[in-house]
Amino acid sequence: MHFERSSGILLHPTSLPGPYGSGDLGASAYHFVDWLAVAGQKLWQMLPLGGIGPGNSPYMSSSAFAGNALLIDLDELRAQGWLETNELTPPSGFNAHRVDYGLTHTFRMEKLRLAARRFFHGGHGRTAFEAFCAEEAGWLDDYALFMALADHHGWADWCDWPAPLARRDKRALTKAAAELHESVGFWKFCQWSFFRQWRKLKHYANEHGVQIVGDIPIFIAYQSAEVWANQSLFKLGRDKRPTVVAGVPPDFFSETGQRWGNPLYHWPAHEKEGYAWWIARLRQTIALVDIVRIDHFRGFAGYWEIPADEPTAINGCWRPGPGAKLFEAIRAALGKLPIIAEDLGVITPDVVALRDQFELPGMRILQFAFGDDANNAFLPHNYVANTVVYGGTHDNDTAVGWFQSASERERAFACTYLGSNGNEIHWNLIHAASQSVANLAIHPMQDVLGLGTDCRMNLPGKGEGYWEWRFSWDQVQPWHAERLRALSAVHGRCAMDRLPF
Repeated sequence: MHFERSSGILLHPTSLPGPYGSGDLGASAYHFVDWLAVAGQKLWQMLPLGGIGPGNSPYMSSSAFAGNALLIDLDELRAQGWLETNELTPPSGFNAHRVDYGLTHTFRMEKLRLAARRFFHGGHGRTAFEAFCAEEAGWLDDYALFMALADHHGWADWCDWPAPLARRDKRALTKAAAELHESVGFWKFCQWSFFRQWRKLKHYANEHGVQIVGDIPIFIAYQSAEVWANQSLFKLGRDKRPTVVAGVPPDFFSETGQRWGNPLYHWPAHEKEGYAWWIARLRQTIALVDIVRIDHFRGFAGYWEIPADEPTAINGCWRPGPGAKLFEAIRAALGKLPIIAEDLGVITPDVVALRDQFELPGMRILQFAFGDDANNAFLPHNYVANTVVYGGTHDNDTAVGWFQSASERERAFACTYLGSNGNEIHWNLIHAASQSVANLAIHPMQDVLGLGTDCRMNLPGKGEGYWEWRFSWDQVQPWHAERLRALSAVHGRCAMDRLPF
């Protein structure tokens, strides 16, 4: 898939301004679309839109299909008549520049439960709600029951629930659904609200010339509806717990590697069912976004398998992934999809061959470009057009933070290559990405604003204190959009109108 030359911004909706503890699908999301259009940016890249997991990571969701209830716009629920204005007074502990997930979760879930009760006690919209539930039943029924059961059992791992529920005995599930029908209805209401609001926002973005770039984590959390509902598709033991887990081996960045802890796929079972679960997952995602980035693409060629009882990733081993068979099945079912392959990490020839066989653009990170010599694949003069270039991703430091912590040699190489004195290194990286031959250039919002390390989104391997960054509109000046638009225009990424020449 070769994309039209364009550029965009990497920003997760939680980082948007807003009064209720975190960004959401409300007014600021629409204002951000307007800002992107003024800035000549045609892409809005987000992190996964599912619910957050341990450490508040959007890459450890409780579902591969459901949306994050914390992103629901509460003001829209008020406009529907399901909340009152005086019920939306935010607590004093909310921070305009950080998400306090504990406080935000408590506040937002309380309001969602209140709205759901009013909806089910005579609110309008029941026909639309029931149509949504019927249309999405393939994943929604399992998800809503899973969440209701998890809540009922104090969020204990599903393998620790009563055995009939853990092994999904039909009679036990039917009984539980009846006993927990109010809770099941609540979780369905949340998903209906999320998808209703999401589709409206995406339509608005598309109308304004902005495409949404979504994100699929290759792995999902153990404590998720999909693992519980599809146990044969994962490497689980007789006790229903993972026997092996996902991660990456030791490398330059970590002596012990990274032990992510996700359950691993039992790929022969996926192949036996024609990769139906993956096809359903891609179908759902591509209905919600315009382009999808697949995280940890190298895991489809080969993945690092760690015994579940190992505390680190050191004693793992490489196992072969499904390779081309998976992507052939997806293409046969869904056609040629607009996919970006996140091909970072230990990249071997089989990963490159798999990516190129399906003409998927890979990723290049400018912060990785200056630690080597002129042959470094991350330097712009070594790119091919079918590439997506980033200054950094959600896992990198901000450009300013990276430059301050880089070695003296790296800084000197970067300044010489970029024609920079280092004072505006963030704009130098944005310029290099925009000017490059890569069809797509994505700029982190932190770099547009010139922010430091304290504003980075994530630090891999750290379980707490991240995914919290937010900006406020008073940080965004008119010249930010003007400068972005001018760069994008002269580099052929948007129309050359509105320029002073």
